[in-house]
Amino acid sequence: MPLSDTDRKLINDLLTGSESAWATFTGRYAGLIIQVIRHTAHAHSLRLTGDDEDDLCCDTFVALLERQMAVIRSFRGRSSFATYLTVIVRRIILRKMTRRRYSEALGHVSAHAAAVETASEEGGSAGVEDRDEVGSLMQRISGPAREAMRLFYLDGRSYREIADLLRIPVNSVGPLLARVRRLLAASQ
Repeated sequence: MPLSDTDRKLINDLLTGSESAWATFTGRYAGLIIQVIRHTAHAHSLRLTGDDEDDLCCDTFVALLERQMAVIRSFRGRSSFATYLTVIVRRIILRKMTRRRYSEALGHVSAHAAAVETASEEGGSAGVEDRDEVGSLMQRISGPAREAMRLFYLDGRSYREIADLLRIPVNSVGPLLARVRRLLAASQ
């Protein structure tokens, strides 16, 4: 579907700094963004609270505004703007969910995701330390358990995808990951 005249005008207004453009954009696309957040979470077997959805929606809007709306500026009109936003939002959400899974894998979170990201940003090199810690934890386990942990926490795969890749029943993925978490918690 080609770019509509309404979206072309909206993009132009956004990029030229029209006062009402951002309010128009959020009013028009907030529902789509929430839908993408919910669908992405469901596809990756994640349960989100209302607060999590709000945080991810806010994070998405912030990402769209970064670097003088570089993401919006990059739109080339090869698809509808809604399709482009769907792909971009999904990527943003997957990146945020992956960061959250890192923190959950390390046992740092049952707290609100926003608090975890704020704390890691204040820590400066915390991302590097988290990756090192995940690497250290991964060395303590082997076989399918290690692969399941990598696929779920680092690659952001769903239970169904993990089951298919490891050739195990889908209903055994959750218990396998739970055993790994208990094993790692006991060894710390």
